[in-house]
Amino acid sequence: MTHILFLAGGSGRRFGENKLLYPLEGRPLYRHGLDMLASLAKTRDDCTLAVVSRYGAVLDGARALGVRAVYSPDSENGLSCTIRAGLDALALQAGDFVAFVVADQPYLTASTMARLLDAARPGVPCARVCCGGRLGNPALFAAALVSGLYALTGDEGGRALLRRPDCVLVPADSARELYDVDTKSQLPFLEKQTKA
Repeated sequence: MTHILFLAGGSGRRFGENKLLYPLEGRPLYRHGLDMLASLAKTRDDCTLAVVSRYGAVLDGARALGVRAVYSPDSENGLSCTIRAGLDALALQAGDFVAFVVADQPYLTASTMARLLDAARPGVPCARVCCGGRLGNPALFAAALVSGLYALTGDEGGRALLRRPDCVLVPADSARELYDVDTKSQLPFLEKQTKA
């Protein structure tokens, strides 16, 4: 089983406000990824989906879609705290995988995510999405690597664990899928890329 954790606990300091709730193309930013994942999860019997956040509006949005909501009050202390809260909510078994999807990548497609989920097979320690030589998110980890994820601190993600030579690279459909929203100044560029 692959457990998808949609990480939506960041503070958006560089954005200037809670970027997850910022309207992008008629929906809050976080809903782009969440809506896609909720639809995808309904078509597969090999995965679960949970949203990990400290924001009531995001957790309510997850519940409205029938998605498990995991409260992460310590997310303000960094990404590692959000990761830990998500992992704590899982009952991992040997052979399971955990996929981490960040909530500020609004253009991730279901087909790319499906390919990442399909990479979860025996002998694969981890996998990540890439495009044109650029490595990015989301990422997938075998249960055997979870202890390394628990060891993360502050705003550290699993990047170091993904540097393994046996990490499977999963191609994205397009480079824009790897774009994450960090500042408001990026929005016109991202919206232009969507229309191109």
